[in-house]
Amino acid sequence: MIKFLNLNSEKPYINFQTLYQEAIENGQKGIEAISVSSYNQIKSEVEARYVNLKYIFNNEWIFFSNYHSPKANQFESHSQVSILIYWASINTQIRMKAKIFKTSAEFSDEHFQGRTKEKNALAISSNQSHIIDSFDEVAKNFNETLEVMTPETARPNFWGGYSFIPYYFEFWQGHENRLNKRHVFEQQENEWAERLLQP
Repeated sequence: MIKFLNLNSEKPYINFQTLYQEAIENGQKGIEAISVSSYNQIKSEVEARYVNLKYIFNNEWIFFSNYHSPKANQFESHSQVSILIYWASINTQIRMKAKIFKTSAEFSDEHFQGRTKEKNALAISSNQSHIIDSFDEVAKNFNETLEVMTPETARPNFWGGYSFIPYYFEFWQGHENRLNKRHVFEQQENEWAERLLQP
């Protein structure tokens, strides 16, 4: 589930929330899963992965990750990202283009304190995306970290939130015979230009 906090009242955000509610009512599983594509400048490659969107706070879309991960390095060197969401329950695809940046330390601290001990133990113990000799190494580090954690264990500075603010939305809704509806909102001079695209 995604938490909506003081949601922006502009049209694309309201449109998103309406579709989100429709997907929930139709039993959509994994509704918080979004694909985030970023640019690897070293390899001149685009890379994508799924993350769990946790909050939409006004106009910021927020997920959490390891700040030493490959995607974190990509966000630092190239702050433009592309987002893709697909909800099969209502045959809807949502595309976004956005600028990404770290959330405040305070927001990350608050989220960390609200998570389970087990999730936080993994955040602390995992050197995300680094090569390992065996999965046993991951389990060992996790269990050792879990044993020494207390309710006062602080968020490590290498883990926290990312916010992205979209400047482009495309809402694609599938229909029979490929008569698909494509509704676009693009920010131009601080206003949303709205248009429809051919299927």
